[in-house]
Amino acid sequence: MSIEENKAVIHRYQEAHNTNKLDALDEIVAADLITHNLLPGMPPGREGGKQAHRMIVGAFPDLYTTIEDLIAEGDKVVMRFAATGTFKNEFIGLPPNGKTIQFSGIVIFRLANGKIVEHWGQGDELGMMRQVGAIPTG
Repeated sequence: MSIEENKAVIHRYQEAHNTNKLDALDEIVAADLITHNLLPGMPPGREGGKQAHRMIVGAFPDLYTTIEDLIAEGDKVVMRFAATGTFKNEFIGLPPNGKTIQFSGIVIFRLANGKIVEHWGQGDELGMMRQVGAIPTG
């Protein structure tokens, strides 16, 4: 697939997450997806990614991720993103505070035959944990 086709897959991936239409991922994410830093306790593969998304959206129901940059070469696409969401329900044992959180990060996707087959993600978890009250800000 071309670089532009690979980028289009990533746009579809993010749209599925932003609209919570996770069944759409079945067409563009391999069932045996390799995720290098999946949340603890999540099963491997595409289903683990779906479960992680449901858990996060459960706490931040209006979560929305904006693609800031897409950079591609060969079979990899790098996405720089910014996300916002309102902390409305419990998250990792923390009570909601009603605040809108913001965080950013970078994800690297490897694609094969039109599907995402491997995933690396790095976000501002420290900033997010401060915003939800898990870590003191001062």
